[in-house]
Amino acid sequence: MWWRSRSRVVGIIPARYASSRFQGKPLALILGKPMIQRTWEQARLAKTLDALVVATDDERIRQCCEEFGAEVVMTSEKCPNGTERCNEAVKRLKRKFDIVVNIQGDEPLIDPDIIDGVVMALKASPDAMCSTAVTSLKPQDASDTNRVKCIVDKQGYAIYFSRGLLPFNKKGVANDKFPYLLHLGIQCYDAHFLSMYPLIAPTALQLEEDLEQLKVIENGYKIKVINVDHDAHGVDSPGDIASIESLMRGRNIA
Repeated sequence: MWWRSRSRVVGIIPARYASSRFQGKPLALILGKPMIQRTWEQARLAKTLDALVVATDDERIRQCCEEFGAEVVMTSEKCPNGTERCNEAVKRLKRKFDIVVNIQGDEPLIDPDIIDGVVMALKASPDAMCSTAVTSLKPQDASDTNRVKCIVDKQGYAIYFSRGLLPFNKKGVANDKFPYLLHLGIQCYDAHFLSMYPLIAPTALQLEEDLEQLKVIENGYKIKVINVDHDAHGVDSPGDIASIESLMRGRNIA
């Protein structure tokens, strides 16, 4: 079977300049370095990656990334999401990879151990086409639609993802005793499945929730989930930069 050859791994960081909420986000400076460089430097510490590539459709991002030493692949402006940008980037690479890790470019404090964790989880789960990570959801984030929630079965496979509170209860309020799970943005794909992904028609749940991973589940494919202890610090708006910089100063990160 084709999944038995899951050995070579590439990490891809999709990065686009145009954004309705934060124009030019990958180039936003965080303690003097562009955010895309911060993310790349963290991802480069992962032990399971055979290659690390930035995939972009913008010449400014390409030039910036090449200046700090990153490998860059130019992709189409028409890519509808990060997953399809990763797929296009893999096709343009001249090397063959078995696993593709979609690393969010707006996570400048991404833990490299999480990258290694999702890779190892996919390698150990031949019945899964993808793997991802979750962590504990903070109570104050229960109603935040930018914080995607996840539920998993007893074997560690995803049942559903939602922007709403998941699971929901009869009282309609967050239960402070329930271990809600926050989905972290990292996605790990079998390369063969990733090549199929753009050919699968969008699904009703995917479109309603605006969550790519629901197309995978709705078509009957499995997503392996690992639970990690991680304080997510994604950058959604310019106002998030100050808090990221404060955290980095506290950790003595230059």
